[in-house]
Amino acid sequence: MEVAIKTQSKTEHKMKTLEKKLTFILPVIFALTMVSPAQGQFFKKLGKAAERAAKRTVERRVESETAEKTDAALDSILEPGDKQGKNVPMPQEGSGEGKSTDSTAPEGGPSTGDVNGSSSGPKTLSVYSKFDFVPGDKQLFFDDFANDFIGDLPSRWNTNAGGEVVSMGEPKQKWFELKSGYNIFYIPDVPELPQDYTIEFDVMGMGVDRASSTSHLRVDISDDSKFKKGSNFVQAAIPFCQYTPVGITIENNKNNKREIRSTIKADIRDAILNGAHISIAVNGERFRLWVNEFKYIDVPRMVPTSGRPHTLKFHANNFEDGTERIFMTNLKVAEGGSDLRKKLISEGKISTNGILFDSGSDNIKPESMGIIRQISQVLQQESSMSLQIVGHTDADGSEDINLKLSKDRAAAVKDALVSIYNIDENRLSTEGKGETVPVADNTTPDGKAQNRRVEFIKQ
Repeated sequence: MEVAIKTQSKTEHKMKTLEKKLTFILPVIFALTMVSPAQGQFFKKLGKAAERAAKRTVERRVESETAEKTDAALDSILEPGDKQGKNVPMPQEGSGEGKSTDSTAPEGGPSTGDVNGSSSGPKTLSVYSKFDFVPGDKQLFFDDFANDFIGDLPSRWNTNAGGEVVSMGEPKQKWFELKSGYNIFYIPDVPELPQDYTIEFDVMGMGVDRASSTSHLRVDISDDSKFKKGSNFVQAAIPFCQYTPVGITIENNKNNKREIRSTIKADIRDAILNGAHISIAVNGERFRLWVNEFKYIDVPRMVPTSGRPHTLKFHANNFEDGTERIFMTNLKVAEGGSDLRKKLISEGKISTNGILFDSGSDNIKPESMGIIRQISQVLQQESSMSLQIVGHTDADGSEDINLKLSKDRAAAVKDALVSIYNIDENRLSTEGKGETVPVADNTTPDGKAQNRRVEFIKQ
């Protein structure tokens, strides 16, 4: 309360200071309006625009300061120190075990095919403790562009425009830079989508500080496999505008007739600049969408049932060419996304590649917490159940390093269950098998992603 009162007082002070400055500036602008009627009208508009822009600037600065101080105050009250010592920063998803390819948010302008950057603010596992997204358990497609050359269009994508793979961050990670334009589509080589599936990817904007309120990346799921919207589709437009929170717009068509079009309030401006993880779950007609740990969309009858949409597409529009840039990476599509709790109880075993780690590390990526949360719920319900947690890696790096890494990752999952969800550690055991039990080809991005997995086995 004290923080809010002080911030309000500070806001009023800044606004009064602004008004005093405008009182001095606006008469000067008014004087300029005496030159001619046409020029006068122009300068009057300019004066009003300047006033509005100045007020917006102060409001944004005060809003930012307010958020920072309020967060600090709440942290000191609710979380006075990291008692468990397990707050883990969240870089974006990388690939491979023997090399580090974690992404970081870029600063400044990129050179051709190479964008330097620094890491964004940390996200912690505890922040994601109520995250309820669960990825599908049968992987259909994964692409981090590891096998593509810088400057080329990704080899596993189709488009009616252009685009190129670039490298960003330090250490380097590959991202796909999309072009903006009307009726442009990017179509990854994803097999025909089933009835239940999940879609995940990382997205980031650069130079979008002044992007239009209509600048967006749209995710389309369509019954057309080429470069048209189709007769039956679902769309979600993710905004990149920074000067106001535009919101996420969703739309569908059923047999060429629009049934839903709405814009949901969502201030995701900081997420877009720092690199956002987008998660989508489709279960029959139900469509859900998360940005980082927040679920913004949950529409029970969004997806057409007749002429079911089966093709995933991406569309970027209303970005200024050359200055406003949009990137994405780590596209993962998986069949399923159903409740793992029932499967664990009925079958006594589940295997998932939806628990993700920093490359070459046992740091759990916070967006993995949906699965760990479901495991904790089973253990809370089945009070007599004990579990063995088994870690597996891909074949990148040495066998000895991967064996140790798999053990450390299994231990990290156990620790998350104990420290965040208060599961008795005596009910959990861990094991690591490294790269010795692959379930897919270790020479492809798809295969490596499937081999990086965690098993939970009832004891």
